[in-house]
Amino acid sequence: MCPSPAMASFPNFLLSFLMLATLFSTPTLCYINPATAQVQQNATKTSAYRVYIVLVEPPRSVVGEDAHRRWHESFLPISSTGESTKSRLLHSYTEVFSGFAARLTKAEIETVAKKPGYVRAFLGRTLQLMTTHTPAFLGLKNGTGFWSDAGYGKGVIIGVLDTGIHATHPSFDDHGVPPPPKRWKGSCKEARCNNKLIGAKSFVGNDNSDSGDEVGHGTHTSSTAAGNFVPGASDHGLGTGTAAGIAPADHVAMYKVCNGTSCDESAMLAGLDAAIKDGVDVLSLSIGGSSVSFDQDPIAIGAFSAVSKGILVVCAAGNDGPTAGWVTNAAPWLLTVAAGSVDRSFGAEVHLGNGKSIHGEALTQKGKPSSKSYPLLFSEEHQYCEYEDYSHVTGKILICKDLMLNAQKYYIHDAIGAGAAGVVLFNDKASGYTIDLRDYNSSVVQVNAADGVVLTSYATSSKSRSVATFTYNNTLLGIRPAPIVTGFSSRGPSYVIPGVIKPDILAPGLNILAAWPPNTGSASGPFNIISGTSMATPHISGVAALIKSIHPNWSPAAIKSAILTTSDGSILDQHHGKASAYATGAGHVNPTRATDQGGARI
Repeated sequence: MCPSPAMASFPNFLLSFLMLATLFSTPTLCYINPATAQVQQNATKTSAYRVYIVLVEPPRSVVGEDAHRRWHESFLPISSTGESTKSRLLHSYTEVFSGFAARLTKAEIETVAKKPGYVRAFLGRTLQLMTTHTPAFLGLKNGTGFWSDAGYGKGVIIGVLDTGIHATHPSFDDHGVPPPPKRWKGSCKEARCNNKLIGAKSFVGNDNSDSGDEVGHGTHTSSTAAGNFVPGASDHGLGTGTAAGIAPADHVAMYKVCNGTSCDESAMLAGLDAAIKDGVDVLSLSIGGSSVSFDQDPIAIGAFSAVSKGILVVCAAGNDGPTAGWVTNAAPWLLTVAAGSVDRSFGAEVHLGNGKSIHGEALTQKGKPSSKSYPLLFSEEHQYCEYEDYSHVTGKILICKDLMLNAQKYYIHDAIGAGAAGVVLFNDKASGYTIDLRDYNSSVVQVNAADGVVLTSYATSSKSRSVATFTYNNTLLGIRPAPIVTGFSSRGPSYVIPGVIKPDILAPGLNILAAWPPNTGSASGPFNIISGTSMATPHISGVAALIKSIHPNWSPAAIKSAILTTSDGSILDQHHGKASAYATGAGHVNPTRATDQGGARI
């Protein structure tokens, strides 16, 4: 294999690894200029401005960030419209690597590539967003044991790259949280900054953009990792109890790098760069994109810089399961997290006219459901409830296949609006026993794939008139089997480096209750139940922070090893069969054993 110009600027040990990884994952090819090839493959419009991430050699004399920025500006041409280089330069990087992000045309990037000091250019990608019973499920008990021994994570700083944070949420109150350690160099631009929320910066929009969370995702992940104790938490009366993050005494620093549900790669790098400068201990990234080779992935390169400086980087495996090979964030130096279930159900029963009952779940539960039975309606032709005319559904319970897309919410809304008595959604075969709950604000019960077969068979039987009624059980604990791997959790192997098992570890990611901003459109707060490897990731970030609190001198590799070697094996998949290592990694996280290497599984 021929080393590329960009590789020449990497540390020797990283260069060796990247070369080895590429040998095992791609044909052995030599490129005259990999940067030009990358640009030519992706840029299709020669005149349109696109965001490019450009790696350059460091300035010869380093005298602060201003000198770096001026050096980066020197690569930018003056546009034909007279636009200044300052407005073209979006981000200047000094920690993840020496480089910058700028708005350039294809012709301009070709000009930039000819300047002395240029190394490589990447066309910026758009990444996607991928959490309070879970502490107890993980064996963390207030006032005793590992949680208490770790001081609930005191003295550790978790940096979260996400959609922002709702700073006034009670999960980010600093009661019982000491001041941040003196090594902290960051700043907080939120109105409510305290000993809990010590950092809040935005890298989306203009320089005056605040770090508030209009989506909810960042508030949810931050509180899962390190939210303080909040009594009386629930989502519409479900999951009632004391909410707490995995490391409730930790400090949180939010780096807003996502606008809506998408995240610009250049902003991600800017947040990562700032977090390294600020002095975080753990980085939590519930974000991912399509896999590319590591030497072509700025996020993987930047994360390597963070790890080499003692910062553990925890990332989501992705939500593209159960098909093999779709795992994201597969670089070996990352701690990549898959999503599992917990032993909690928000129970609802579908009682059939033939005397059978089917257990399901529902986020909208009536206090006094009617005992009246309603006719069942299932149509193979309209299996997703996508009728053009809903007039015939009045007074009936519809049985529909779960499309797992927002469009289905509109179908259900129209059906209920037309007088349907309720809806039962059943999983597809691939999802199996995974019930990923969504709030339809209506009488909707979700059931697994096997029970969907029973329901549709009964509803279409000509032997008797098929009827059903709903009852609700609120919150049930002790559900078994648990944990199981969720159907949506991405599986390995990574096609970039199939010889490395990814994901690394399994953590709770199904129907997780955590903090939420008010009036986001999808929920009204102050807590919300959602699912994803996004929710599993901050669980591991919190566990890592607890370990770091007890063992402040442990390296990222030592913490990662402790989590993996003490995990619980023999996990089931979404079909209740034995899950493979490409679904679970080392197994399910066991925080109470993670600081005791003598308790590692052999």
